[in-house]
Amino acid sequence: MKHTAKDSRRNFIKASGMATIGFMGLYQFMNPAFSRTSSKATLGYGPLKKDPEGIINLPEGFSYKIISQAGDAMDDGLTLPGVADGMGAFQGKNGKVIVVRNHEVSPDALQHSGFGANYELLDKVNRKDFYDFGKGILPALGGTSTFIYDEGTGKMEKQFLSLAGTVRNCAGGITPWGSWLTCEESTLKKGDYEDRLEMDHGYVFEVPATEEISRAVPNPIKAMGRFNHEAVAIDPASGVVYLTEDRGDGIFYRYVPKSPGKLNKGGKLQALAILGEKSRDTRNWEDSEGPEFPLMEAKKVSWIDIENVESPEDDLRFQGFDKGAAVFARGEGIWWGDKEVYFACTNGGKIGAGQVFRYAPSKWEGTPEEEKAPGELTLFAEPNDREILKNCDNLAVAPWGDVILCEDHKHPFLVGITPKGELYHLAENVGYASELAGGVFSPSGKTYFVNIQGPGITLAITGPWKS
Repeated sequence: MKHTAKDSRRNFIKASGMATIGFMGLYQFMNPAFSRTSSKATLGYGPLKKDPEGIINLPEGFSYKIISQAGDAMDDGLTLPGVADGMGAFQGKNGKVIVVRNHEVSPDALQHSGFGANYELLDKVNRKDFYDFGKGILPALGGTSTFIYDEGTGKMEKQFLSLAGTVRNCAGGITPWGSWLTCEESTLKKGDYEDRLEMDHGYVFEVPATEEISRAVPNPIKAMGRFNHEAVAIDPASGVVYLTEDRGDGIFYRYVPKSPGKLNKGGKLQALAILGEKSRDTRNWEDSEGPEFPLMEAKKVSWIDIENVESPEDDLRFQGFDKGAAVFARGEGIWWGDKEVYFACTNGGKIGAGQVFRYAPSKWEGTPEEEKAPGELTLFAEPNDREILKNCDNLAVAPWGDVILCEDHKHPFLVGITPKGELYHLAENVGYASELAGGVFSPSGKTYFVNIQGPGITLAITGPWKS
């Protein structure tokens, strides 16, 4: 069965509704006003069983397959790059799953290259397919790979490099029209690395979700700004794009495209400010300036235009703050829910354990009319408890509403939170002292894909999921 853009939008909106359900569970668990009846050992899917292979412990009835690993030969003649991170899953033909996978590789990390230990495979990629060829001496080694997985047979059918020549592709986000936006978590400049880099970095790129071996045109969406990008989320109604910045003094952005769905046609980049509270510090650190940012109190916002969005100085956040934008503590994962957007700040809060914010857009979002009914920002959750958030990084919402968090830690777990606010462990990484990253469910909900970043392993986990 052929999958269409209309199907992509329908699936996107359906997933958005489940995201809101899942985040209500996260709110209930993180906030002490609600009773916690959770027990990691008994809730969810039960206690974790020891893996005889010594890689990842799972509950009874669950199993995993290592479906790929860094260095594997791919179907385009290259090898699979390392440092796998964020992923997006899409419906393919005949029940197949298309997954676009980021690779957070720096230009000099040759051990994680997809072009061979000594660039011996570099000639298999056309020069025009690279964003930054590094003068042929130090090509940028980040980008994305795409793989096609058959859930029926449990087999990897195909994988190939789908974006070449970018730097440290960390997270991103899916679009309502069925593509993946991949973000560079880097602000390297042309001339860096002893004048070997040819391009400025710090941009967002769009990668089609396709089953055909091909590479995306490496066209940065420059109007979305040059900064230390982390992730993006899109409002399917307005087409507005929301963006996080992974900096301890970062700001929260939106991109209002001139033509929704055509992001490279230009648009306006803006920063969020709290109405009546210039340059508000939301981090709630002990040394934060100003009063504590309150929990569950909706604050009306305004949006400030960012100028010189391609600045080579990595200073957009300073410009925004000086104009009155609010400051956030390392914005990372961001997810579109039902008419609202949620984003995580990894080390916000009194003990730096993390915060989750919710932004409810104006019904006239991105238009001059929005001043009549401004959007509202709420500090949705701040647990101040490392048992709840232990270096939480990537996050996915299951089709039945559970939130599954990946821990970025030397001994990481996959942590589930139900819509009732119950906490459970879904998996324990016992094989590698490395973070779990990029967790994402297939559109059918039958398979959960996740990376163990250090060894560059991608797993497919199946089991008796809730319906």
